[in-house]
Amino acid sequence: MTQAAQQESAVAEISTLLGRGSEFEGKLTFEGTVRIDGVLKGEVFSEDVLIVGEGARVEAEIDVGAIIIQGTVIGNIRAKRSIEVFAPGRVNGDVTTPSLQIEKGVVFEGRSFMESFHPTEKVKSGGPRTPPPKADAARPSDAAGPKPVK
Repeated sequence: MTQAAQQESAVAEISTLLGRGSEFEGKLTFEGTVRIDGVLKGEVFSEDVLIVGEGARVEAEIDVGAIIIQGTVIGNIRAKRSIEVFAPGRVNGDVTTPSLQIEKGVVFEGRSFMESFHPTEKVKSGGPRTPPPKADAARPSDAAGPKPVK
């Protein structure tokens, strides 16, 4: 299915719309597809689809099934299925999803984490591993050159 067809399919099934000029502050939970074209501040929770329309501004922690962004999102996004960001979209925050699509012309400032939402094994080590130093990296002991062997 093409990008336009996917967007049309999602738009055709919109169950709730927060239109231009509307503002909402608080916790939004929903079923179905919700499109935001206004301003939303707070939290968003759903297993379904959130569409952030062009011109919309969302300042929230978002945890949804899938999200399509054409407006501005400030906050972390966690999507169980996918995150799609289309121009002139802007995302300022970390994103976590198994499927991430960012179109040319989008501004993305944050980190991306590609992970599935199935139970996984816990890491046994105490934390992240640090990479070994590069072979060509200068070491302080090598600064004066090689030392003669006695």
